[in-house]
Amino acid sequence: MTPLVLYDTYTRTLREFQPLNPPEVGMYTCGPTVYDYAHIGNLRTYIFEDILKRVLLYNGFSVKHVMNITDVGHLTSDADTGEDKMEAGARRAGKTAWEIAEYYTEEFRKDLKRLNILEPTIWCRATDHIQEQIDFIRCIEEMGYTYRTSDGIYFDTSKLPSYGYLGRLDIEGLQAGARIDMGEKRHPTDFALWKFSPKDQKRQMEWDSPWGVGFPGWHIECSAMSAKYLGPFFDIHCGGEDHITVHHTNEIAQTEACYGTRLANFWLHGYFLQLDEGVKMSKSSGKFLRVESLIEEGYDPLAYRMFCLNAIYRQKLNFTWDGLDGAAKSLDRLRNAFYEWGAPGEPDPAYLQKFLEVINDDLNMPRAMALTWDLVRSDLPNEVKKATLLDFDRVLGLDLANWQPPEEVIPDEILRLVELRQQARAEKRWQDADTLRNQIAAAGYEVMDTPQGPKVKRRRGS
Repeated sequence: MTPLVLYDTYTRTLREFQPLNPPEVGMYTCGPTVYDYAHIGNLRTYIFEDILKRVLLYNGFSVKHVMNITDVGHLTSDADTGEDKMEAGARRAGKTAWEIAEYYTEEFRKDLKRLNILEPTIWCRATDHIQEQIDFIRCIEEMGYTYRTSDGIYFDTSKLPSYGYLGRLDIEGLQAGARIDMGEKRHPTDFALWKFSPKDQKRQMEWDSPWGVGFPGWHIECSAMSAKYLGPFFDIHCGGEDHITVHHTNEIAQTEACYGTRLANFWLHGYFLQLDEGVKMSKSSGKFLRVESLIEEGYDPLAYRMFCLNAIYRQKLNFTWDGLDGAAKSLDRLRNAFYEWGAPGEPDPAYLQKFLEVINDDLNMPRAMALTWDLVRSDLPNEVKKATLLDFDRVLGLDLANWQPPEEVIPDEILRLVELRQQARAEKRWQDADTLRNQIAAAGYEVMDTPQGPKVKRRRGS
């Protein structure tokens, strides 16, 4: 048995993965804040998490996958200041916060489908779990980790000696060099568990609580919902690298205060997608591309998945149109080879073993793709190659089995030559038939004689 080894951000080491309750794996992934469309930088993280999930399934585990939808409480600043992104998005769109949450959630799910990302077992919206979040805050309060200010209930990070371990934060240095407007916060790293609604306005999203009318902080939803569906300590928590120092650090603090655990046994993080100039793709910068942007440029969304497969998830990836174009051409070659191999036979055991070894080496997809092309170029019978690649695609997720070549539009003049050739063959004028075949070939097409009649298609490289 080839062990599955994953890089755990919490311990900063490669560790062998074993489920806490085999064969089931409990996995929580941070979902989108649905105030706008997801961009392809966001979606790189979801592709990485999908690869992880597929690798777990490939290893014979079952996966209970929970993903949250943040539809309240995510302020425009991670320092618990600014406006709720949902309320700001609603004002921008001229709709209610509830309406834009529904719209952008569905758009996000469309993007997952386009990229062949497996949906989670459980979707959980923050607004559907307000009571769970209130109960979690009360638990933290009872343990003595909270204090009240004029604008909310805050977590006192000074009371948790392990605070900041995930991101290896220099807490003393942060306090000494604090340049943020702390308001009534006691320490720069303290964060809101519950924010009060401003007295002079009514928010679209607000609820009663033991502390007053308001809304939950951003971090509490993930601690509360993961505990509800997976328990206070589960196998794997994932997200983007930007979550390490704030969001995931605060999730751990909340759960450690309430339950005494670090929330998850493994913490995995995907790294940023950058634009040509090395700038992180983000909505706030205005520099981002959507899946729809790629489609408008004539690319199959799975070409972007192919692009991501050629990089290690723990390294930043530079997006270029040339890179995407190369991935699209590679995907096209792979699809055509797979299609032309005919019916599958039995997979090759040696290739399957090699594939397991590379994907179990911390999801090493560049090596998995190198092995895939090695298989394509091999001398194995086509039916064996097809069965083997079909097995690989359980992890690659390129949906090769469902791909069909696009219907070609054959010019009328070529169809006329095919018709004349067929007539010549029927009259046994073989030389004329050969001449017509050569004319068809010179125009860049080839004719295949089948029991159902002649088939014509464009020749490769024409």
